[in-house]
Amino acid sequence: MASLDIEYISTVNAKAEAGSPDEQYRAGLVFALGGDGVPVDLVTAHKWLNLAAMNGVVEARDTRAEISQDMSSDEISKAQKLAREWYLTH
Repeated sequence: MASLDIEYISTVNAKAEAGSPDEQYRAGLVFALGGDGVPVDLVTAHKWLNLAAMNGVVEARDTRAEISQDMSSDEISKAQKLAREWYLTH
């Protein structure tokens, strides 16, 4: 992944939190790939990808399925819980 700067990551996260499906997808990618000070966090990545998929981003479904292969069932359950909680509060 090309160099990520903190401002870009902050912008993506803010827009994802605001409900933008495309930015939720990008946030999922950022956390799935990590790099430049961003740790790989598959639970958070899965949460964002799940929300993006629910909001119609087809690519998010494929990426979510791909990272799920590297996650335990407990991690997937946690990610799904975080997505539900986000959805219910936004």
